[in-house]
Amino acid sequence: MKDKLKVLDKKIQEAHLGGGADRLEKQHAKGKLSARERVQLLMDQNSFEEIGMMVTHRTKDFGMGKQIFYGDGVITGYGTVHGRLVYVFAQDFTVFGGSLSETHAEKICKIMDLALQNGAPLIGLNDSGGARIQEGVRSLGGYADIFYRNVKASGVIPQISAIMGPCAGGAVYSPAMTDFTIMVENTSYMFVTGPNVVKTVTNEVVSAEELGGASTHSTKSGVTHISSMNDVDCINNIKQLLSYMPQNFKEKTAKLAYDLGDETRNALKDIIPENANQPYDMRDVVDGIVDEGSFFEIHENYAENIIVGFARIAGRSVGIVGNQPMALAGCLDVDSSKKGARFVRTCDCFNIPLMVLVDVPGFLPGTNQEWNGIITNGAKLLFAFSEATVPRVTLITRKAYGGAYDVMNSKHIGADMNFAWPSAEIAVMGAKGASEIIFRKEIKAAKDPAKKLLEKEKEYASKFAHPYRAAERGFVDEVILPENTRVKMIKAFAMLENKVAHLPDKKHGNIPL
Repeated sequence: MKDKLKVLDKKIQEAHLGGGADRLEKQHAKGKLSARERVQLLMDQNSFEEIGMMVTHRTKDFGMGKQIFYGDGVITGYGTVHGRLVYVFAQDFTVFGGSLSETHAEKICKIMDLALQNGAPLIGLNDSGGARIQEGVRSLGGYADIFYRNVKASGVIPQISAIMGPCAGGAVYSPAMTDFTIMVENTSYMFVTGPNVVKTVTNEVVSAEELGGASTHSTKSGVTHISSMNDVDCINNIKQLLSYMPQNFKEKTAKLAYDLGDETRNALKDIIPENANQPYDMRDVVDGIVDEGSFFEIHENYAENIIVGFARIAGRSVGIVGNQPMALAGCLDVDSSKKGARFVRTCDCFNIPLMVLVDVPGFLPGTNQEWNGIITNGAKLLFAFSEATVPRVTLITRKAYGGAYDVMNSKHIGADMNFAWPSAEIAVMGAKGASEIIFRKEIKAAKDPAKKLLEKEKEYASKFAHPYRAAERGFVDEVILPENTRVKMIKAFAMLENKVAHLPDKKHGNIPL
């Protein structure tokens, strides 16, 4: 009996290759793994249990009745990653190009249903040429069945999509509705319409890589959250990402063991330049606050004027949102607002506390921003912070000007704790611009207008370019020394660990999409 099972298993594995052994060798040469190798690399050793390995398609048309492969181009099942239950599907490009058939979709839907019923993360390893055209509307219906389940599971369980090959047409919308999308450089692409259609309709000549490769989507469109060097790096990124997230919305991420010692970080003392217009890297501030080596950045190459990502503080998983003075002086614009809002809402879905680092001179001005909807897009970030019920702690490192001060998790929109460094400047606008408005007549009447402007700048700055007036009103809870920031954050998040929020009874808010 055992020998028969071994033979059957061998036949099944051969069937999954779809006669594509030569192609598989070429994939290995490019750094690509087979679908089974990807699953094995993802799961803890010997933990994977396959479901539906004997399933075959039902199509008899176009000679398909003679081409039968077990599993029908997708491996589905469950197992553990670092001891945690997860559900997974991995499309096999060597079987009909990984194309989605009715039965292929049914297998994926079965796994999605199980993941939702059992409250465990869902991981999709996508490598498919699209809908199986021999099946017509049945394959299209299969996509819709998957989309519907993506939406039902949204905010309930973590959903992670890895694009490890082609993903085109309707297939792109399932990954787009999941929490995170990870792409592999040079071997994966995503687009609604391919280069040939683009050329026909618009006369544009563009390669698949330029149109929808990992580089394009990680820098220009923001479709992908993480770009990976190869398949192995992609799988490792999935595992790391999972480590910061809980099993579902009812749980919290497990706290890692951490022994408190001297948590003073003197490196933070010298980060802010003496010149208020000189940039610095907000990542240095992050590194000085979080557990060593724990920062895992999301959307690293997209909308670089804001940074988002996961880290740990004394073993606790936290989400980080911070303005980046190294890009556009840290101004908020259309793309950074969308990037920040999406990340804030993701953290709020899964009970991940938020640490917000503020150095923002305002919203980026210009016709391009106004015509592309900075009003509604900026409102997305404001809405996301305002509706978030997870613990929220803010640190103002330098500038916090105008409406951007309000948007970046101020006390006025529900932040639990708000700290500021002595270098913080909390005002309607910068001293120079404010002085030009407030003291316009005095400056104009002065014998030396430039000297008078400089004098008034200093006067305004002495009154407003500091955090103490905000602290007097309680808008800042405490002005702290930079080297004590980590200690304050550890204590604040520990204090807020059991926070409970009571919200108005409603179906859901209407975020300005």
